[in-house]
Amino acid sequence: MTAHVIADDAEALAVAAELAEEFRAGASLRDAERRLPRQELDRLSASGLLAVTVPAGHGGADVRTETLAEIFRLLGSADGSIAQIPQSHFVYVNVIRRQGTPEQQQFFFAELLAGRRLGNAQSEAGTKHVQDIRTRLRRRPDGSYLLSGVKHYCTGALFAHWIPVLARAEDDTLHAAYVPRDAPGLRVVDDWDGMGQRTTASGTVHLTDVAVPADRVLPHHLTFQGPQLHGAFAQLLHAAIDAGIAADALAEAAAFVRTKSRPWFESGAESAADDPLLIQRFGELGLRVRSAEALLREAARTVDAARDDLTDDSAAAASIAVAAAKVVAAQAAVEVSSALFEVAGTRAALQSLNLHRHWRDARTHTLHDPTRWKVQHIGRYVIDGTRPPRHGLL
Repeated sequence: MTAHVIADDAEALAVAAELAEEFRAGASLRDAERRLPRQELDRLSASGLLAVTVPAGHGGADVRTETLAEIFRLLGSADGSIAQIPQSHFVYVNVIRRQGTPEQQQFFFAELLAGRRLGNAQSEAGTKHVQDIRTRLRRRPDGSYLLSGVKHYCTGALFAHWIPVLARAEDDTLHAAYVPRDAPGLRVVDDWDGMGQRTTASGTVHLTDVAVPADRVLPHHLTFQGPQLHGAFAQLLHAAIDAGIAADALAEAAAFVRTKSRPWFESGAESAADDPLLIQRFGELGLRVRSAEALLREAARTVDAARDDLTDDSAAAASIAVAAAKVVAAQAAVEVSSALFEVAGTRAALQSLNLHRHWRDARTHTLHDPTRWKVQHIGRYVIDGTRPPRHGLL
């Protein structure tokens, strides 16, 4: 596999905008018929976008977090499923940047520059909570490992070249094992049946005594010992996807009202677009989207500032800024994608139009982790400056 190497932030944004328009064209049909986006992901790999956070010293563009957030917002505005698939990819690139040895970084960054994709195998079903990881790494006499467990909601795994797997070693510390997609003992099942984000193939990964060399295992538990941006970075990309979904839903609603809706007879307007009550509602929805986008940009800049000068205080400020962006973006995505039908009217509910895909994507994606806990952490920070906890969901 070969891929273009993107030079800088400006080129990354231009490539993302071009791909977003390309992906938008087939998004509704892919969703309606659950056509998995294999070709689109190959285009994403070939474009070089998946390697834009590779450090400059290894040949990458090392774009700012603000640029990456905008890339995800653009992709999210085109196809909520395609945007979700590489989210874990970039999160686990960050793990390599932070915890990889020089040799591991050299190997994996070369893989990324060649267009290789990282999936994920993180969450488990039937455990006490999301942090209750029971997949196990058992050390062998030669220093390598055997990896066993079952993972669910494994977005990107079906399409990946490498699948990072969260597992606990015998001392219960958390590690990330990077496993080839075709490794013996690893099986990816496309059993995702969600009402939204239907083409992410977020299915199940079965691991049965998968052999993992020692140099493919990274000590992820060290990520949380000291100030870190792991959670803020991951959550920022989720917020960007939500902001993108909200913007696309608003654009579709406006286009529908301009071209297909009839005015309500009591309005006295010649067209639905001239109905003053609809204009008012669109103004309110526009404020929701603008607020989400503004908070997303602010959060991304705060993460970049913390990346340049990482301390306990700067990391906390980044996490809080991202939490605020995530809450507002999630609210905007759900509200605007629902209000689409309110402003567009009865015809918008036709199954053949598939306009409900925006709401289904928004409602499904915003279930990833509860925003109510983000509001709690924001409140504590505002009252007495309590720093948020160090974990991967904030």
